[in-house]
Amino acid sequence: MRKWLLIIPLVIVFGAGAWLAKELYIPYRGYQGRLVLVVPPGARAPRVADLLVQSGVLPHRFPFLFRYWAGRWHHETLKFGEYLFDRPLSASQVYWKLVRGEVYLHAIVIPEGSDRFDMARIFQREIGLNPKRFLAATGNPDLIRDLDPEANSLEGYLFPDTYRFPRGVPTSQVVETMLARFRQKFDVHIRQDLPSPSGNLHQIITLASLVEKETPDPQERPMIAGVFLRRLQKGMLLQCDPTVVYAVRLNQTAGLSDPFNGPITQSDLLNPSPYNTYVHAGLPPGPICSPGMASIEAALHPAPGSALYFVSNHHGGHYFADTLAEHNRNVVRSRREAQSTERDARPTAKAVSR
Repeated sequence: MRKWLLIIPLVIVFGAGAWLAKELYIPYRGYQGRLVLVVPPGARAPRVADLLVQSGVLPHRFPFLFRYWAGRWHHETLKFGEYLFDRPLSASQVYWKLVRGEVYLHAIVIPEGSDRFDMARIFQREIGLNPKRFLAATGNPDLIRDLDPEANSLEGYLFPDTYRFPRGVPTSQVVETMLARFRQKFDVHIRQDLPSPSGNLHQIITLASLVEKETPDPQERPMIAGVFLRRLQKGMLLQCDPTVVYAVRLNQTAGLSDPFNGPITQSDLLNPSPYNTYVHAGLPPGPICSPGMASIEAALHPAPGSALYFVSNHHGGHYFADTLAEHNRNVVRSRREAQSTERDARPTAKAVSR
């Protein structure tokens, strides 16, 4: 009898140990598809364990808490944030995921031609970044002054690309990451071409931003850059519509209102903003967006030629002209193309059989 009294506790201890080992190291999945779980700041371990069980990440809370309590001896702590679960994990693996802070990184696409107001909206939408803080940080040119002493903001130097950031990332980290990407491109693709006949880095990026906004066609960009440079050399107004739009946006509430959808009005064309190239000669005071490498290359290596004018053909490209008379004919042609495109886009009436 005394023998059994000794064996029973051993069996219980062994069984509990086997169950705990199973729960700690055998993967489990009780949810469908991909799960993004938010571990809120200040949540204690029991609350985190409850969230994991309620979400189907773990079947039981005790094994996770046991591993947490064991880790306290080594000062291991749980990190808060968003976590992606898309495969079976054991309690031990989940624990280490939270201790290492392997938070979910959102893929955020910043398209070429985005200005910093566009970016503020994108980051707010994707990861909840405060747009006013982003605009305040990107309005300070100090971080790029070593490359561009003339910079009046970081506009143009926040390189358009796909970035991965966690929710709650500091604004300063976002800005520094985007500037680092630009510096990388600068060292590899731009530095060797400076100085160039078309000007310094400030002028290059400003010109590239105009080119970026004028055409989506990479093959056309050197031609657009060539037109702008010849107009500058002749003292002609650039009359670049995107600079008018940018000037209008600067007049809006911190630039955070809805994107400008046009059309450009006569009062817009008369806007006294220094960015309005219908009013002020030369390049605007700085870039009006962040250009991609194709536009930067176009500004560095503009196409030779004699064209001084261009107008949209409404098919993704432009009609170029050497003289004002030729340009005026192209404008008439462009308007006909626009009307034709509008007619083609209208829904056609269908006969209804009765």
